[in-house]
Amino acid sequence: VVTQKNESTKIPVTVYAESTPNPGVLKFVANKPLATDTFEFKNIDEATDAPLAQALFNFPFVKEVFISDNYVSVMKYNMVEWQEISMEVREFIRKYLEDGKPVLNDAILQKDKASEASSEKETANLSDIDKQIIEILDEYVKPAVAGDGGHIAFKSFDADTKTVSVILQGACSGCPSSTVTLKNGIETMLKEMLHG
Repeated sequence: VVTQKNESTKIPVTVYAESTPNPGVLKFVANKPLATDTFEFKNIDEATDAPLAQALFNFPFVKEVFISDNYVSVMKYNMVEWQEISMEVREFIRKYLEDGKPVLNDAILQKDKASEASSEKETANLSDIDKQIIEILDEYVKPAVAGDGGHIAFKSFDADTKTVSVILQGACSGCPSSTVTLKNGIETMLKEMLHG
């Protein structure tokens, strides 16, 4: 009789660091999917259902963590420079993923599904102009912003003042070039594509 041990085989994972327009944020990209939605954690208390984010907050220099698709954006405090810590963070994330540890717990995924269902109901109540703005943001802005390690979400549109409000997350949050992106990029695009 031959008995085989059930050995969990490690799946090779590669992670590379990518700079973002925000000098305080680095984007760590993995060769595997990490999340199907966007998750932002401003502190360790918000990360109770996100084991990877919680583990990253154990580094004293980690200020915020943003997880989406196949990347993790890490915002640092100004006490250190990225060249001093980027290799350590990159290797930590690579080893964490290679060991098969969970990125997100089921609890946060269930909350995400519930909020997705409620946002679908809210979308049904939106005006046509709101829906057009969301389509433009989704098609033209989100991919570019995600490429920089961030996320943008539609918040509201005031028809009287013709003002669009958005939420910036990840590397976009607090980015020095976010004002330029909003003013010269998004505002100009919305004005051109939605006359009036």
